[in-house]
Amino acid sequence: MIDREKVLAALEGYDLSDARIGVVASHSALDTCDGAVSEGFRTLAICRKGRDRTFANYFRAQREGGELVRGVVDDVLMVDHFREILQPEMQASLLKRNTLFIPNRSFVSYCGIDAVEDDFTVPIVGSRNMLRSEERGDEKDYYWILEKAGLPYPKKVERPEDIDSLTIIKVHHKVKKLERGFFTASSPEQFEQKSRELIAQGVIEEDFLNSARMEQYIIGPVFNLDFFHSPLEEKGEKIELLGVDWRFESSLDGYVRLPAGQQAGLEKDGILPEYTVCGHNSATLRESLLEKAFELAELYVKAAERHYAPGVIGPFCLQTCVDKDLNFYIYDVAPRIGGGTNVHMAVGHPYGNSLWRREMSTGRRLAMEVRRAIEQERVEEIVT
Repeated sequence: MIDREKVLAALEGYDLSDARIGVVASHSALDTCDGAVSEGFRTLAICRKGRDRTFANYFRAQREGGELVRGVVDDVLMVDHFREILQPEMQASLLKRNTLFIPNRSFVSYCGIDAVEDDFTVPIVGSRNMLRSEERGDEKDYYWILEKAGLPYPKKVERPEDIDSLTIIKVHHKVKKLERGFFTASSPEQFEQKSRELIAQGVIEEDFLNSARMEQYIIGPVFNLDFFHSPLEEKGEKIELLGVDWRFESSLDGYVRLPAGQQAGLEKDGILPEYTVCGHNSATLRESLLEKAFELAELYVKAAERHYAPGVIGPFCLQTCVDKDLNFYIYDVAPRIGGGTNVHMAVGHPYGNSLWRREMSTGRRLAMEVRRAIEQERVEEIVT
């Protein structure tokens, strides 16, 4: 892990009156930028050539007399590959612009967790040391911290021959490297059949089992709980539930809209659904479940403080399923801004709006925390 003094030395050289919010132009960047400009910051998006027009053209900011009249992205830094962010000249450019960097999943996925931890000198708003917990299969991944926290998660299935009920097999897609090659099976025989078909279709690698996670499939709705933890809050609760989202997955969502007989026919022909996330929608929880949701967040934050000091800074997302008895199971954790928060940008999250009495998306809540830290001269408490 990069020496904290090196990051603080970089921060010491900043003109925080001219701080700007920087982000990799992917994942949740629009929410990050929208929230930043709503709180009076200028924004900087690092764009990859060939997938830059959304940010560099269509959502490019226009200002008149300093006032924002359109868009959310003020400045663009163009790269051929996102990994170029790590080059010394690129980092120097970010430092020169007083950039406070918001990490999203794309940043870690494209740059690599080792480089993010050891080589990126730009101050990160959030917990740099918690980003590794998303690397499923690492010794101390999010399942490890869920166990330490005493939080509920789906039971792990150790071997294919142990499959005796509906099981989900989590594995990376062979071609779409950042996407999922997930599939389900309810018996060892079905596991063998489906895995052979997916290998033949080029969806998963032949040795996929080496990095797969197999676990009990929880039958129930999916809720991504978008939380925020503020180290700066002194009067109210430090944990906030800003909102809830859920996913659209291709080709799964089209698959499940077919009659059961047609689904069975597709499966018989070896056409299996894929779980590629392609969108999100907003949701709320029945109020009797909110208490349980906050209990999950409390346990996670406390465990993070014990095992990943200083713990959670800013947004985090607990991705959950709810079973027939209304019990939560956490099947994934994002220790940074979640992937579904764009659904709330500009209009806010239902719960965040109620709490803060204005439109409060995750991106805006992040920017508000940065603004508060600057005003209170406490920025070192929210960066790592």
